[in-house]
Amino acid sequence: MRKLIVKMSMSMDGFVSGVNGEKDWVFKTGDEESAAWSVTAIEQGGLIIMGRNTFETLAAYWPTATGPFAKPMNEIPKAVFTQKGFKGIDAGGAELSPAEASWAEARVLDGDLAEEIKHLKAEAGKPIVAIGGAGFVQSLIATGLVDEYHLGIHPVALGSGLSIFSGVDVPLYLKLMDTKVFPKGVIAKTYGM
Repeated sequence: MRKLIVKMSMSMDGFVSGVNGEKDWVFKTGDEESAAWSVTAIEQGGLIIMGRNTFETLAAYWPTATGPFAKPMNEIPKAVFTQKGFKGIDAGGAELSPAEASWAEARVLDGDLAEEIKHLKAEAGKPIVAIGGAGFVQSLIATGLVDEYHLGIHPVALGSGLSIFSGVDVPLYLKLMDTKVFPKGVIAKTYGM
């Protein structure tokens, strides 16, 4: 059985984005070492999962992007979860690049979230890495099926925004497995259940 890992960046006051989805603070407060930690956290996955809104945003960006995140984001298989339908990626008859094909071939899962996650975890392979968005990760947390949290805590206070832990009905007691501190103040924390 493979693990389900949530990989998120968050502000020191617990928000994964601003009220309107702003994430520019991640790039303003990160450095090369914290970015390398994030890349490694994603590279360990055998499957990247996300909600429909995040998928549509990232599928439009990553196939032509460069930099250290581009390789894992374009090469690791993906699954998109949706309850509102999904048209997929339309190439308009053009041949897709390998990066575009990686996104176009994503698995679309629209059944019960907990059941779909149980099926994915039962498959052979490397861990499943969930990368967002906030609402999707809140729903994942509510299933009780997350095995680890890889959180990059950035040295910024947003004051308000979207939290992956809002709506938790009962306390989540986690075990701190690893901590790393990076030059510009990002702290990487890995928690297990």
